[in-house]
Amino acid sequence: MNALLQRPGTRPPGPCPVIETKRLVLRPQRMGDADAIAQSLSDYQVVRMLARVPVPYDRQDATDWLSRATSGLTPDWSFAITASGDDVHIGAVAIELRHGRWNLGYWLDRYYWGKGIMSEAAAAAVERFFRRMPEEVLHSGAFADNAASLRIQEKLGFAVTRSGDLYSRSRNAVAPHIETRVTQADFRPGA
Repeated sequence: MNALLQRPGTRPPGPCPVIETKRLVLRPQRMGDADAIAQSLSDYQVVRMLARVPVPYDRQDATDWLSRATSGLTPDWSFAITASGDDVHIGAVAIELRHGRWNLGYWLDRYYWGKGIMSEAAAAAVERFFRRMPEEVLHSGAFADNAASLRIQEKLGFAVTRSGDLYSRSRNAVAPHIETRVTQADFRPGA
């Protein structure tokens, strides 16, 4: 957080809000989400698209991650994606301050793929972030073989800034990675 606060006129976005969309509720993560997170991230098809998640992934990994995500010690927003009305954890969207830059990251339980859920969740999180932080640039990216994630970013107005290689813990290898970014002016929330 220090790098953020050293820039003149910059402030943290405030606590992670609750956001309701047509089909979803995005809410702050809770320690009680550990079992659902561990179940989703034990699926290699989900975790192989993530850079920082180990394989195998178990409940203790989820609890360790939730301890940081729910601590309030960082300015990050870490949303649990839940379906409206049932509060079942089906994925996550996070906006994190990493290396002095705001970054969007996300994952979704494989059962919910192909239903537009992640597009809806990411759009809602980014829209709320830009309401609070209109002058910021939001960065993201995806492994080159993650066409679905790159389509979501493109629909939201993210533009490719560079490509290179990034180490993936789950793959235990370096893989081609595409970096993207969006400003409030370029953001397309209705995508």
